Amino acid sequence: MRIIGITGGIGSGKTAVLNILRDEYGAFVMEADALAHKLMEPGEVSYNDIVKVFGTEVLKADGTIDRKLLGDIVFSDKDKLELLNSITHPNVKNAIIRSIEEQKQSGTAIYVIEAALLIQDGYKSICHEIWYVYADIDVRIDRLIKYRGFTKERALCVINNQESEDYYKRNCTNILDNSGDIGQLRIQINNVIEVIIK
Repeated sequence: MRIIGITGGIGSGKTAVLNILRDEYGAFVMEADALAHKLMEPGEVSYNDIVKVFGTEVLKADGTIDRKLLGDIVFSDKDKLELLNSITHPNVKNAIIRSIEEQKQSGTAIYVIEAALLIQDGYKSICHEIWYVYADIDVRIDRLIKYRGFTKERALCVINNQESEDYYKRNCTNILDNSGDIGQLRIQINNVIEVIIK
């Protein structure tokens, strides 16, 4: 089984890459963010620790974690963000390692892990290769305005707070330029997959 890590800045179009790998190559796709949210649900591994550390005030009336409220708390306080990450990130990684074993047993050929902090969270040791999804800054801003309702200022603020292009290039084995249309992206993915298969 080939394990591919997918990373890149906000608005670069990582989801388009995941969809192509899932739909056209039969890859099993694991999105770290979605998994982190699942593990915050009542009865899941991150839930009790978050409530213990941040208190019951982060809970909604139905007992679930109010992720928006929790986000507001941690994004204005670096120490609290680090505390939340110290709870959630190891749980996500352990769940992914278990999932990889399960997929290996079931004969999956390509396992894809997508995470914004893939490199920072030490997934290089798990992945055979890491793909950097790149897009021109103007394209990213347009996507964030169009699809996520960002203002130009907010888009620039988030982009500028993320790792630099050089950082990704230094730490990744392949670069996919997703500044153009989906057809161009498909060709690039196919070229990389052909090399892997060989």
